[in-house]
Amino acid sequence: MLGLQRFTGSFVSQLYRRAAYSSNVRAAGVPLANTHTPGGQSDADAVQPEARTPAAEAVARKPRGNMVAAAFESLKNDNPKDESKNLASSKIDERIINAKTVNGLLSITESNNAFSRKHALRIVSILAEWSTLDRVKISEFENDTRFLRICRMLGRTVPKSGNGGNSKTLGESNGQAKRISGFRTDDLNTVLGVAGDDEAAKLIASISLPQMVKVMSTLAQRKRRSTPLLRSLAFNISSASEALDLKQSADVLYAMSTLNFQDSVLGAKVCADVQTALPKNVEKSAVVGSIITSLGILRYRDLDILESLTQWLLRNSEICRPQDLSAYFLTSALLNFKSAQLEEVSNKLVKSIVREDFTKQSEWLSFVWSLTMLGLVEHSHLASVLSADFLEKLQKDKAGITATSKMRLLNLNSYAQLLATDYKGPLLSADSPAYQVPMAHPKAKQVLVNGMLDALKSLLPASNHFQSAVDSKMGFLIDAVCHFDANRNPLPLDKENPKAIRVALMVIDFHDICHGTHRSGSGVTNLTFDLLEKSGYHVIPVPYNEFSTSDKLLKRVQYLEAKFKAIASSK
Repeated sequence: MLGLQRFTGSFVSQLYRRAAYSSNVRAAGVPLANTHTPGGQSDADAVQPEARTPAAEAVARKPRGNMVAAAFESLKNDNPKDESKNLASSKIDERIINAKTVNGLLSITESNNAFSRKHALRIVSILAEWSTLDRVKISEFENDTRFLRICRMLGRTVPKSGNGGNSKTLGESNGQAKRISGFRTDDLNTVLGVAGDDEAAKLIASISLPQMVKVMSTLAQRKRRSTPLLRSLAFNISSASEALDLKQSADVLYAMSTLNFQDSVLGAKVCADVQTALPKNVEKSAVVGSIITSLGILRYRDLDILESLTQWLLRNSEICRPQDLSAYFLTSALLNFKSAQLEEVSNKLVKSIVREDFTKQSEWLSFVWSLTMLGLVEHSHLASVLSADFLEKLQKDKAGITATSKMRLLNLNSYAQLLATDYKGPLLSADSPAYQVPMAHPKAKQVLVNGMLDALKSLLPASNHFQSAVDSKMGFLIDAVCHFDANRNPLPLDKENPKAIRVALMVIDFHDICHGTHRSGSGVTNLTFDLLEKSGYHVIPVPYNEFSTSDKLLKRVQYLEAKFKAIASSK
């Protein structure tokens, strides 16, 4: 039955989209035969028109003025019905809002032809909220035929007790309460499973803010990334005048990070509500740690909320768990955030974390790596992870030495050599397993890199004048390397020239930057550039919002040529 409902909703939705698309195409003056279906056929080929009846032919031959007049006449005839239907629906909405008792709510369902699933959902939402607040008891309505009708309307069955008005056994009572509770806490499966995504998105506006948060959390638990539903949730949560509490804010951010759902308006709403609720929390750090972790995963950079979180950690450091503090440093590093109170952070928070706080060696490695990007790392930290002893312990972790751990070790090894002043501690040996790490770009970034290389081939005289995908031995790839003399002439790489200007081109894609209110390059991107510049390279960033593969080759060549001229003239 549920499958049939989903199929029907999906089919109707697709049919509606096709009709709307066809209308838009015609309105734009584009012949329908020039539009294509996913299968590559035109709409004219894919859908054959039915044979016209004589009456249809007569209508087709009517003058345009008569057809327009007929259309307006039909609108006149339809309007009273539509207005009547909308008026009846509005009256039901008003009765639901004004209802103060269970009976008042359920009586709305009686002898009312305009009663819809949307109204049913609102009534059950209110009953769920009342029962949660202990304003009513489930037993008051669980066997009411009007409530059962609503359940069937929403696609859920809540059976009546089989023993009539007699008292139930403890097991039966618990089972019935569990069924009703499940109906309530599952956030009315109507939104999550019974209705199609488009229909579910329309229903979101009729549930309460706490239930919207629960729906979003359930989507995250089920790993269900429904874009229409998420957009509807984001819009309605952002538009709500009611503020989210700290737990709700953490749940929304967790869902966004789990489902990789970026929405700047929703992010701004949640961050504003966190700042309001944060000072009231003086007992638990876990919810704060969750918020910090989610911001890092989302790469959501809002300096105000990050500064507020910093101040909260400094004031409440005695109740903070090591993993919450570690999450703060990792998120701050990824978001390229350095607090105005960085010295106090170093003295109070960094020193409160010791190696024994971490059960896994990889967690200690991540902590030291984050301190490096923030400029807070000490020689003792570097020595603790670059020693042969640490590598042996890291191999004993359940996951072993992962590719991520290897790249972070190489970052730290290069930092110790190039950027750490007077570092005398151990370094990775030349035969360290950390150097045996396969590195490749994600597919989307590789497309940008290939577009940049095509332009480079057209700009430079021969293939020996540049090299691509160069392993820096510092934990990252250099997208392209080329050399120039002082007169901006390209030089071959296979000939030594001590006076050559060494240039490293680095493509910056969507995932290399932080999003949100204060966009910037990520901490990893900044560390990469610092290491390259200290190695003697002039770095040319090629950001995705300036350099596009959809641009013509000539435009891309001109872009790189301008970058090369700027570097050569600054030498």
